[in-house]
Amino acid sequence: MTIARFELVRLFLTMRGWLSLIAFCLIWSILLRYLVYNASGYLLDEKLSLSIGGLTGNRGVQNLLAWPVPEITIFWILALYLFPFFSIILTADQTASDRSRGTLRLINLRATRDEIFFGRFIGQMVIQSLLIIATITTVIGLAIWRDADVFTSSLSLSALVSTNLFVVLLPYTALMALVSVLAKSARQATVYATILWIVCFIFIAWLAPQFPQLTFLEWILPGSQLSSLLQKEGWDTLSLAYIPLMQASILLLVGRWLMQRGDL
Repeated sequence: MTIARFELVRLFLTMRGWLSLIAFCLIWSILLRYLVYNASGYLLDEKLSLSIGGLTGNRGVQNLLAWPVPEITIFWILALYLFPFFSIILTADQTASDRSRGTLRLINLRATRDEIFFGRFIGQMVIQSLLIIATITTVIGLAIWRDADVFTSSLSLSALVSTNLFVVLLPYTALMALVSVLAKSARQATVYATILWIVCFIFIAWLAPQFPQLTFLEWILPGSQLSSLLQKEGWDTLSLAYIPLMQASILLLVGRWLMQRGDL
C-alpha cells in the first residue's frame, strides 16, 4: 500500500504529474463542451431520439437513448472507448523508467518484487478511479445545470457507469503492468502494448474463420466485450464483468512471472 500511495504522490506532487493532469483536464473540457453538451442537446429532442433509435433498429441503442439523463448517456458511450486509450497512456510507466534509472533495485531492497508489481498496479487503478469520479462529477453538474430534477437519476446512472468503467480498465492497466516489466521507458511500453494488441487481433481474425470452434479466442483481447456491453441494460451490464476480470487476472499472472524472472 505504501508503493500504491507513492503512485498518487508521483501524480499529484510532481511537475510531470501535474502536466499530465493539466493535459487530461484540457482534453476532457473540450470533450465535455463540444461532444457531451452538444450531443445531449440532440437527445433531448424526443422526435429526433426516436428517429435515431428507429433507424438503427438496435435494442441496445434504443435502451441507451431512453436513459433519463442524456449527458450521462453520451458520457457512457464516449468513455467506454476513450478511457481505455487514456489508460494505456497514463499507466505505461509502472516499472519501466525506474528500471532504466536503476532505482528499481533500490526499491527492491525494502520491498519484494510482488509488492512493487502489484503496488504499482493498485496505485494506477486508484488514480483512474479518481479520474472517473472527477469526470462523471462534471457530467452530473452539467446535467443538473440543465435540469435540477435529474439529480437522483444522475446519481444512480453515475454509479452504474463508474462501476463498469472501473472493471473495463482493469485489463488495460494489467496489460501495461506486464509490458512495463519488459520496457525501459513509458513510450517503449506503449509501443509494446500496441504491437502486442495488433498482432493478437490479426492472428485471431485470421484464425477464427478457418477454425470456428476457436472463436472464443476473441475474448482474449482487452475491450473485446465493449460492443456487447452497450447492448446490456442497467446493472445487467455487470454480467459481462467476468471477461475483463479474467483478462486482468491472466495478464497480471504473466506480468508477475516476468517480474520475478527479469532483471531489475
